[in-house]
Amino acid sequence: MNDIRPFQIAVAQADLDDLARRLDHVRLPDRETAGDGVQGPPMEEMRALLDHWRTRYDWRRCEAKLNAFPQFITEVDGVDIHFIHVRSPRADATPILLAHGWPGSILEFEDCIGPLSDPAAYGAPDAPAFHVIVPSMPGFGFSGKPSEPGWHIGRIAGAYATLMARLGYDGWICQGGDLGSAVAEAMGHMRAQGCAGLHLNMSFFQPTPEEIQNADEQEREYLGRARVFFEERMGYFAVQGTRPQTIAYALADSPAGLAAWMFDKFFEAADYHGGHITDALSMDRMLDGISLYWLTNSGASSAKLYWELKRAMPPAPPPPIGLPTAYSGFAGETILASRRWLEKRFTALAYYNLVDRGGHFAAWEQPALFVNELRAMAPHLLKRRE
Repeated sequence: MNDIRPFQIAVAQADLDDLARRLDHVRLPDRETAGDGVQGPPMEEMRALLDHWRTRYDWRRCEAKLNAFPQFITEVDGVDIHFIHVRSPRADATPILLAHGWPGSILEFEDCIGPLSDPAAYGAPDAPAFHVIVPSMPGFGFSGKPSEPGWHIGRIAGAYATLMARLGYDGWICQGGDLGSAVAEAMGHMRAQGCAGLHLNMSFFQPTPEEIQNADEQEREYLGRARVFFEERMGYFAVQGTRPQTIAYALADSPAGLAAWMFDKFFEAADYHGGHITDALSMDRMLDGISLYWLTNSGASSAKLYWELKRAMPPAPPPPIGLPTAYSGFAGETILASRRWLEKRFTALAYYNLVDRGGHFAAWEQPALFVNELRAMAPHLLKRRE
């Protein structure tokens, strides 16, 4: 089936009433015995988040915000793919696919779509313009849930390439962070038809022993940051990569459980300059994301992507990618890469920049800076393509 069907979000009131009842009867655990979030989300942070969700949060506001964008569903490889598609009024616009990861969603790009697609309306008439496509990953949000194993990153990349061809696009850019960057890199490895270049705000790779030994001062800081992540903050990956169905029952049955599982990543991966998490992501923004997962019951189906990821990992480092690539490293990102590390893995690295604010959820935390990076990198990618 190649049809593309219009879509609008309309969560049943009964589902919202059920959520309210569950939040009224949350049973909290004992508080942590160590501070600074080293054991997971602190009790007081979680209590405040859940209280806001129960007493002040309004899903209908989020629903209306998303429904202001043109949304569609199309079946690819047996699974429905939900996506936002905003065409630019500019004839010279470049198509760009924005790929989210976990625990992200299409919401990460909500404040970027307008400035990217219609820069003149946002005070930048001379900036590059884009036709913007934002798909929900299979198993995430309003996309369909795979009913069989095999929906790994490469298969998702193939589905996205099919989507872009179905929309009639050629010469498009794939942008990704978190697992979205893995999708983008898979595009590069497979030389997806029509994909002219990649933009990454994170790259999945392991430095070689030689690179570790010869690291300069900045690279040593990157290595230290990554070491903390891999040694202390990978619990979610271990569980979702090996026993996703075990955690699935809590994610599907308990809004507090789902909120804690997701908030843990917001809390440790956003860049809030030593202040408070809400300096990077407001309560409502975080709860928009959490509610989207809850109301679509996609906590469990999204977790299974890590099981797929673990089984599809290549036994050896993949070959370098020759597709024109741009990289924007945001200051608070968990895993950062130096230019010389990336040049060995992306032989047509056309743009490299470090941004002094923003973290792992760059587009969500710092939409203006994210938009500026896409505007800045596009000419470099398109020139390299020519």
